[in-house]
Amino acid sequence: QVQLVESGGGLAQAGDSLSLSCVASGRTSRDIAMGWFRQAAGKEREFVAAISYSGGTIFYADSVRGRFTLSRNPKNTVNLQMDRLKPEDTAVYYCAGDLSGSNYLKRGQNIHHWGNGVLVTVSS
Repeated sequence: QVQLVESGGGLAQAGDSLSLSCVASGRTSRDIAMGWFRQAAGKEREFVAAISYSGGTIFYADSVRGRFTLSRNPKNTVNLQMDRLKPEDTAVYYCAGDLSGSNYLKRGQNIHHWGNGVLVTVSS
């Protein structure tokens, strides 16, 4: 079993930057694709970004491409650097992981591992 523990987030103003981290532990923690989803109040959960186990493939949602940067170092840790934040980025951000790869992960269906979530609030 893999455990995912998020950290970071908090309160920011529009235009500011925040970063999130997620550490995976467990037997296959270095072999899983990892990524982030978010869920704003009253809305469905949506994909944010995903990275392959090797770090060689990264996907971004259109809404964050060019503003958010996902990286993986060390292999069981992913970092989401969020720049030029907007109020619409306000949400609970969830770390996700799956052995099936980053292309599978970004679809958001039947993902095996989830973190508990961290809140990001961006004020205008």
